[in-house]
Amino acid sequence: MSQHISMPSAAARLVAGIAVAGCLVPALSACGASYPVMTPKDARDAAGSAGRSAAAKPPAASGSSAAEAATLAAGRPGAVDCRKVKCVALSFDAGPSKYTPAVLKALKKYHAHATFMTLGKNHVLVHPELVRQEAAAGMEIGNHTWTHKILTKVKPAEARKELELNQKAVKKITGTAPTLMRPPQGRTNEDVTKVCRELGLSQVLWSVTAKDYKTKDSAVIKKRVIDQTRRDGIILLHDIYPGTAPALPGILAELDHRGYTVVTVSQLLWPAKPKPGEVYRPDKP
Repeated sequence: MSQHISMPSAAARLVAGIAVAGCLVPALSACGASYPVMTPKDARDAAGSAGRSAAAKPPAASGSSAAEAATLAAGRPGAVDCRKVKCVALSFDAGPSKYTPAVLKALKKYHAHATFMTLGKNHVLVHPELVRQEAAAGMEIGNHTWTHKILTKVKPAEARKELELNQKAVKKITGTAPTLMRPPQGRTNEDVTKVCRELGLSQVLWSVTAKDYKTKDSAVIKKRVIDQTRRDGIILLHDIYPGTAPALPGILAELDHRGYTVVTVSQLLWPAKPKPGEVYRPDKP
């Protein structure tokens, strides 16, 4: 595979650690190619003043109570201006699951919002009511594929199917198809990027991981998140493992103490609008 040579804008950066050609490598490595990724700050800077008029909150859905309307508005891009506020985006992969209600409860208590990168066959289909609850609480619903296949290891047609099936399932439940996706294991390449662009999906990676799939120790999960978190970061957790939900109240309390506003990925990027096919990842600590 040839090296990517067309930079989409001066704001795009080559960031070490992005997955290319199915392997996790530094930029311009021996794997043969590297991709430009956009940091949240660069995306906001590139958007300039284009999104300022979007600062007004969208009207509440008809029939919503005042409290529900306020919650939904708070979860929408433009309700928080991360150019002025110290933000960090929180994301959960691979759910929903039986642990998701506890996650939603903690988010509500701390007035935080998150992006849920849902997994289709064994989670979205099994827990459609939880997907509806996420959306009703003003959370952002993303796409983490149908069966968690590594998209760089399958043919483009199969990668498309993995994403399309979950798109359709989420839209059927919530009325809206996701515009964000997270590739399993963060692995992407030119073929995956093309499919995402055609499906209207932006690719979202991360800068903070607690590796909560390897431990049930909530104290360890909390420490890992807090130690790695910086302004404009994207935190990766999972709402399918037993140690994560118990760790979340402590994480949110400490982030609040340190002055962070916890937002969705789209809120973090605003006034930039996520571009289909684009890869977003913050600089790592």
